[in-house]
Amino acid sequence: MKNFFVYNWQVRDEWFLWSQQLTLQELVQQRTGGVGSILHTLFHIVEVEYSWIRAIQGEEDILYDFSDYKTLNKVSELSNHLRMEIIQCIEECLKGSVEKLVNVPWDDKNFTIIDILHHLVAHEIHHIGQLSIWSREMGMEPVPANYIGRKLFED
Repeated sequence: MKNFFVYNWQVRDEWFLWSQQLTLQELVQQRTGGVGSILHTLFHIVEVEYSWIRAIQGEEDILYDFSDYKTLNKVSELSNHLRMEIIQCIEECLKGSVEKLVNVPWDDKNFTIIDILHHLVAHEIHHIGQLSIWSREMGMEPVPANYIGRKLFED
């Protein structure tokens, strides 16, 4: 499971690098689908991942406001800043009972830790697909999304 998060983070970081070639106007341009723009989609991926991780930890959700992260650098820094806590949580979760139920403040249902982790992986992959479509609509090559061929395992 951890390798899928590492995969998503590698691809996300590559999207941050890819996005550096765009103007701020191109990054925030409203597009069809998703949360509306490339920059907001990258922010959304980071924010949603962290909200679910906080729920797994039994901690209060920390709401980040997109208006405070209106540059690629700020969203990338937020992603990097939160990643260490997320890594620690995932490692701890995978050592314990992944069938433990978690209550989240935005839903009245309970979810197992393993279902949340699977959801987070799928959520990011979904949005990576949207970014890929938007890049092609712009006449640009998207970031390769292949899982095979990436160095994902710790040495």
